Amino acid sequence: MKKVMLLLLVLTFCCSAFAKAQQQKELPVQTLIDPSLNYYLPEGVSYNPEIPTPQEIIGFVPGKWHVSHDKLVQYMQVLAEKSDRFTIENRGTTYEDRPLYLLTVTSPENHKNIDQIRTDHIAATNKENADNTNAPIVVYQGFSIHGNEPSGANASLLLAYHLAAAQGPEMEALLKNTVILLDPSLNPDGLQRFASWVNQHKSKNVNPDTYDREYNEVWPGGRTNHYWFDMNRDWLPVQLPESQARIETFHKWLPNILTDHHEMGTNSTFFFQPGIPSRTHPLTPAMNQKLTRQIGNYLAEGFDEIGSLYYTEEDYDDFYYGKGSTFPDINGSIGILFEQASSRGHAQNSDNGVLTFPFTIRNQFTAALSTLKAATGMRKELLDYQAQFYKDARKEVSNEAIIFGDHTDAGRTDALAEILSRHKIEVRSLKNDVSKNGKTYKKGYAYLVPKNQKNSRLINAMFEKRTTFQDSLFYDISAWTFPLAFDMDYDENADLSNGITRNSNTGINQIEISDYAYLMPWNEYYTPKALNTLLSKDIRAKVAMKPFSLNGKQYDYGTILIPVQNQKMNTSELRDVLGDISTDAKVDFYGVPTGLTEGIDLGSRQFRALTQPKIALLVGEGINPSDAGEIWHLMDQKYDIPITKIDLQDINRKDLSRYNTIIVPATYGSPENEVIDQLKEWTRAGGTLIGYRSALSWMSSSKLLPLSFKKTENPVENITFEQRSDHSGAQRIGGAIFETKLDRSHPIAFGFKDDQLPMFRNTTLFVESHKDSYRNPIKYTSDPLMSGYISDINLEALRSTVPFQHNNYGRGNVIGFTDNTQFRAFWYGTNKLLMNAIFFAKEM
Repeated sequence: MKKVMLLLLVLTFCCSAFAKAQQQKELPVQTLIDPSLNYYLPEGVSYNPEIPTPQEIIGFVPGKWHVSHDKLVQYMQVLAEKSDRFTIENRGTTYEDRPLYLLTVTSPENHKNIDQIRTDHIAATNKENADNTNAPIVVYQGFSIHGNEPSGANASLLLAYHLAAAQGPEMEALLKNTVILLDPSLNPDGLQRFASWVNQHKSKNVNPDTYDREYNEVWPGGRTNHYWFDMNRDWLPVQLPESQARIETFHKWLPNILTDHHEMGTNSTFFFQPGIPSRTHPLTPAMNQKLTRQIGNYLAEGFDEIGSLYYTEEDYDDFYYGKGSTFPDINGSIGILFEQASSRGHAQNSDNGVLTFPFTIRNQFTAALSTLKAATGMRKELLDYQAQFYKDARKEVSNEAIIFGDHTDAGRTDALAEILSRHKIEVRSLKNDVSKNGKTYKKGYAYLVPKNQKNSRLINAMFEKRTTFQDSLFYDISAWTFPLAFDMDYDENADLSNGITRNSNTGINQIEISDYAYLMPWNEYYTPKALNTLLSKDIRAKVAMKPFSLNGKQYDYGTILIPVQNQKMNTSELRDVLGDISTDAKVDFYGVPTGLTEGIDLGSRQFRALTQPKIALLVGEGINPSDAGEIWHLMDQKYDIPITKIDLQDINRKDLSRYNTIIVPATYGSPENEVIDQLKEWTRAGGTLIGYRSALSWMSSSKLLPLSFKKTENPVENITFEQRSDHSGAQRIGGAIFETKLDRSHPIAFGFKDDQLPMFRNTTLFVESHKDSYRNPIKYTSDPLMSGYISDINLEALRSTVPFQHNNYGRGNVIGFTDNTQFRAFWYGTNKLLMNAIFFAKEM
């Protein structure tokens, strides 16, 4: 009996212990799925009860749900109304018309004098001996530039509450000595998209199974903005409205620290910079990395205190200045990347246990608080570093200038000048034409950039060509030389005396009314916009297949002819429409009185009739969203050309006969055979199929575009197990610039002024040239590397290959590009290749 009782007691104890253990195991998961505010807030801090908590405004404690952008904004507006520590400003809107709010947080006393504080802060960077003894430090804290990395934006709710409501000497000192620029959502459109996805798929009983639909968002995902751009690559190009607002704020304040809160793979922990030391850009001062490590000590202390795992200096890099954590480094600031393992929903299984959304938020909140602690602790050191950065920069400059331009294209030239101006780089117009080293720089079509100006180091970073590197691995691209991206002539040793205060380009010529015809040269950047408008209005237009001259003016390949006769509008109406198009697209039309020319006459068969493009863009699962978004953005924002986005999975249910052009961005694998057969039938009937990058593999194997790919070998000799990833990674072309030679008589090259074209490349698709030389209108030169990294093996393979091929398929045309011609919206120099493929495919 005693044995039985003892056994029962043991069983009861074991069951109780097991149940308790289960409770203890599950309790953190359940608690963190529906946390209290105290889970996040630091101990020993009292909070002003007059300041509303997040849950009092948005209806839940952060972490229970993913905050939508509208609720995030709602809370920030309330704080700005309730707290004298906050002001709020709307700096513009996203493509979806969401506001781009910035909160300025500091003491009430500082707010009364905020304009003077900013003026003094900027002035200190212009002085030889700045006294920063009592100056406040400026910290820019930005959250969730990738919309599906939301722990940052959700943590901004807690940070804002803490800054508005926390009381005590420590907070008073922080506010007195710091101006905080709080950007709660760097990507409002992406955040809204992702929050909607995970919230609508959340169960009452949160399921951490990684297969659950909550953790597998549909294409294109919430990472990107409205046009599917990765906005953390746009800090330097500044092509997107969110970036333009952000960069304006940066240059207005020149913060000493800028933090960029991200997420990474679910099985990771938390990363903070510095990154891998050998992958830091050589233009970044060594002191920058030293100070980053010092700030890292504060971060380590913060994470140690809450028991969170982390690592540093083992991942990522500080090379490409177009990222949020690296851009500050070339501007006298310290940029810091934070990467939190992502729950990608409310709770997900990981190698480190169940990773809950509240846990990720708490880590981001801890990183934000630790950064502010570092800012106050290192205040004078960081202010002095910034002053020294600009002082050293002033010693490096000369009184020369960089000159750049294209004497045939004011639009593209102006676009580069505008980017420089957004970065507060002084740009001057030419007071007269300049010839230098065989190049002509025409007044109104070229600019001077003085080297002796404040942002001289940023200028160097944007204009430099670099082909030697300490490391062969890159987190992002290795080259971004802006004049090459814009296909500009440029010289880095120009005479500054040729410059005057910047003004707009030469303007549009007054159109002379003609009873015979009008001519539009094809060189200007916005001519595709003008041509599409003409064709959409049923105005007949033709393209010149050969050059000619008329009335003393030379007209190149690709000139557009608009006859006056047999149009649907009379002479006066046509002149008025052309005038409107000229003003809108900033292109010139020239009225001519005769068809007799030197060269092909205007009635020649060498003028070919054009058809308005009806374009479909394949999107959806299986398509690279960034590549698709860049094409959509180009057409919609720059050229005002309508396109229809068709989901690849639905294409079999669509009547493709309503389109004459289909664009296939880079694909993941090959479409189903039925889809390929459908595309073949459509192309044979007269359509133009344009494919990019990886799409060329299946286009070739299906005989739509027969290609011969050059293979490379990467011998694995004397490589250890530890080195294996680096060995293979060194064969990637992460993004570099290469020289090609053009056959300007081919329609794909219409509008380019000379036969050299810099092209961006980030694939290892090496296409052998066609046996018929005229089928190789774009060809890599024998020494193609202009800027960036490429391995010796790949460089040898690339020589004399081709980035473009065309194939007649039935009555249609198939065109392929090995690489992206509209990369990140700032590769203006090759945009016209796609437009030529669209408008002139039938002439190839």
